[in-house]
Amino acid sequence: MSLENENKVDYRDTLLLPKTDLPMRASLPDKEPNFLEKWHKEKLFSKIREASKGREKFILHDGPPYANGNLHMGTALNKILKDVIVRSKQLQGFDAEYRPGWDCHGLPIEWKVEELYREANKVKEDVPINSSEAAIVEEFHKFLMNGDLYMGSKPVMWSVVEKTALAEAEVEYLEHASPTIWVSFPILNGDKDLSGASILIWTTTPWTIPANRALAFSSQFEYGLFEVSSIDEGSIASVGKKIIINIAMRENVENAAKIKLNLLKSVESLEGLICSHPFRESGYNFDVPLLEGDFLTEDAGTGFVHIAPSHGQDDYELAIKNGIKPPFILDDEGYYLDDVKIFAGKKVYNDDGSLGNATGAVISELIKSDNLLGKGKLRHQYPHSWRSKSPLIFRNTPQWFISMETNELRKKSLKAIEDVQWIPIKGKNRIKAMVDSRPDWVVSRQRAWGVPLSIFVNKETGEALRDKEVNKRIADSFRENGSDSWFSTSSSEYLGDNYNPNDWEKVNDILDVWFDSGSTHAFVLENDENLSSPANLYLEGSDQHRGWFQSSLLESCGTRGVAPFEQVLTHGFVMDKDGRKMSKSIGNVILPDDLINQYGADVVRLWVVSSDFTEDLRIGQEIMKANVESYRKIRNTFRFLLGNLHDFSDKEIVPYEDMPELEKYILHKLKVIDEKVKKGYNEYDLKTVFQTLLNFSNLDLSSFYFDIRKDSLYCNS
Repeated sequence: MSLENENKVDYRDTLLLPKTDLPMRASLPDKEPNFLEKWHKEKLFSKIREASKGREKFILHDGPPYANGNLHMGTALNKILKDVIVRSKQLQGFDAEYRPGWDCHGLPIEWKVEELYREANKVKEDVPINSSEAAIVEEFHKFLMNGDLYMGSKPVMWSVVEKTALAEAEVEYLEHASPTIWVSFPILNGDKDLSGASILIWTTTPWTIPANRALAFSSQFEYGLFEVSSIDEGSIASVGKKIIINIAMRENVENAAKIKLNLLKSVESLEGLICSHPFRESGYNFDVPLLEGDFLTEDAGTGFVHIAPSHGQDDYELAIKNGIKPPFILDDEGYYLDDVKIFAGKKVYNDDGSLGNATGAVISELIKSDNLLGKGKLRHQYPHSWRSKSPLIFRNTPQWFISMETNELRKKSLKAIEDVQWIPIKGKNRIKAMVDSRPDWVVSRQRAWGVPLSIFVNKETGEALRDKEVNKRIADSFRENGSDSWFSTSSSEYLGDNYNPNDWEKVNDILDVWFDSGSTHAFVLENDENLSSPANLYLEGSDQHRGWFQSSLLESCGTRGVAPFEQVLTHGFVMDKDGRKMSKSIGNVILPDDLINQYGADVVRLWVVSSDFTEDLRIGQEIMKANVESYRKIRNTFRFLLGNLHDFSDKEIVPYEDMPELEKYILHKLKVIDEKVKKGYNEYDLKTVFQTLLNFSNLDLSSFYFDIRKDSLYCNS
């Protein structure tokens, strides 16, 4: 052969070179919709369900959808985790189902739906009737029938912006600047040493002073009678004023009021003392008794607490215990009622969440009556509405409650918590503490949207009507015409022939949306012959211990006596690379779509499973690049395997006993890894699964086994 011909020989034909269709890079965004379309066209989900019939069920019941805007990284984290877990269970031989819940009786989503319908020239009446509403009211009627539901008048979290009561799960605590005042209540009785003296209180809610009906003290504190001996510049106190405070709080009061105090004597007993209201001369001419309370602390204040029973839980309970009737001083919008002397028509908070004119008016009146010793500001964590972000007030209003005690709902729920597996275990202690201390469940809201309470109250006795036939007519009406039928259907149609409509009043309050979402196990799982409650797994962020996990637990324990889930898995929140919360104002927001466009969805999935998702996760470009590198290593391992198995056939299988020692060793390693990976999936320890596969790919295969076997692959005959 001539040299010229020799140079034309293609030596690739003499070698078994790797060959595979698996590309080097992850599938990019333009490819992934094609996969989804193909699976949809092939009806892959239906085929999997059909092929899985008869297997043991694994049900992941999803929480209510995030309905307030575009998907964010927290959503990506949540849905990827659910996807990985359901797929892994299916591969382990279960008939694994993911079933989303439903809870969209929220103002933001309803606005959005109406907006989209208007754009499409539709009206909201075109929305198909939702049978879930009938199921929700049937669940609610179970509490009515078993005696757990009652009408009460207690201070509840109230939004003057949204004009409704809020449950604890709808409240978030944000930093807030509150005005602080030190107010004197002149003593009306007592020995001659106390003549002209006052009890001093401290409060961060000046607007509650008109609602004051008592003062609380603690027998554990040592009280003293003090006299203002001098004042500093800027003080509004007057020299010679006598006050009683906890001796331990002396320095605190001196600094706050810019005064110096002289201790005149210890005060041995406060029982039986009566004070006057600071506004006694302006129409508040009732006695203000001193009552012992067990909730006072020495963290701040004066050693006394002013008791406004309409505007605080401790205040309410102490007043009721001592026969004091809580007054009503505010309307739904936070205005003082017309019969509130001096302050009628003043407002507590404005619609933008800023202080209204009530606080200034109260402070001015206290100065006028010479009962203000000092004032200031305090930055602290204060309850806000999670929707409007406006500060809340405690307000005594008639509301409907589900009792935690009547049928031992608290006891049942605490027992159910013990029967559930909580991952991580700290979640158990968190929800246990919440349920153990939570007050009765406020289930009524004063809104124009949502599922109505759908009960009747006797106009004379105030008792709720408990009748199975009436309840059935209501639920049937909802199933056929939607929950709005409660407002359009006459009472007589629901009440039937056994009741006079003139004797009964419809309750038009709206059910707490957490009751809606807490009922999803009843109408998503139990109404499907292929599913059942309890679900195997609920999986949400750790904030849902006070939200969906808790409302679902209470609802199910109240109606069935058991939790609606066997396992509860929680994840943390997504932070930026420096551990800061993502915020538009900071400019550190990262969107899932942007990462998918840059790296492909598989790399975003890898970020989730490579992280300890039970804690807060960080994300940033450097973190994503590290995941790209890990992904490339695993993917290239697969490419090498697939490439070298091109044209492989069953005839080439070598019996185990004939294999070289190296192959036997690698198969042993694979067996060990198989058990470790399955254990990781069963324990939802996805980080260990990822790390195990990465190490096997990188160390055992690529750096060791492949490196040794390359000579055999490419050189042996």
